[in-house]
Amino acid sequence: MSVDTATVRRVARLARIALSDEDAEAMRSELNTILGFVEQLGEVEVSSVEPMTSVTPMAMKSRPDVVTDGGIADDVIANAPASDDHYFVVPKVVE
Repeated sequence: MSVDTATVRRVARLARIALSDEDAEAMRSELNTILGFVEQLGEVEVSSVEPMTSVTPMAMKSRPDVVTDGGIADDVIANAPASDDHYFVVPKVVE
């Protein structure tokens, strides 16, 4: 794929970037180089490569999924300016 100067100007206008004639020509060259590299990546055979979540092998940390009441309501509400029976008391916002 090749990008022409008109396409560069259109993309610059959409991105709200001001480009001079020299800048537009330089950008055209850079975009064509980038698109050429992307085309090269498309030619790489990856059907036998297993998908991965990271470049380094690692296992997800997990804990048992157990339902608890938390047991720390007093600690949570300790910093509240006002509370009532383990609930935050806040001023009325909507009338």
